[in-house]
Amino acid sequence: MKWVRFALNLARFLAAIALLLAAIPRSQAQTVNVSGRYQCAQAKMRGKVIPCKAAPLILKNDGRFELRGWEGNYLVNGQWVELSDSLIKTRAKIEPGHKIVLRYYGKHGLVEMTYERRVAELGKTALS
Repeated sequence: MKWVRFALNLARFLAAIALLLAAIPRSQAQTVNVSGRYQCAQAKMRGKVIPCKAAPLILKNDGRFELRGWEGNYLVNGQWVELSDSLIKTRAKIEPGHKIVLRYYGKHGLVEMTYERRVAELGKTALS
């Protein structure tokens, strides 16, 4: 008899918890749209800012990207854009002002490339 009473109380408790969890409002996950053409605005090598003449970073709506002949897929994961192909995977940080910062180790050490997306508004093109 004790076990039956215990099982009933446990079932009531679990049902109450389930109802409470069902009543908690869920927030929709926000996806950041980073697709577009990004021009290299600045490069840092060995701690020094240098002029940037790199090819643009193109993030397509379908989840593919292009960068200096490198093509693959990208995925937005929080504040990062993860770029990958069948062999290489790297990530770039999303920063305010439509910027993406890609850091990597090259033959001269740590390199930091800052790409900015040009946003067209009402017939004007501006960096923002």
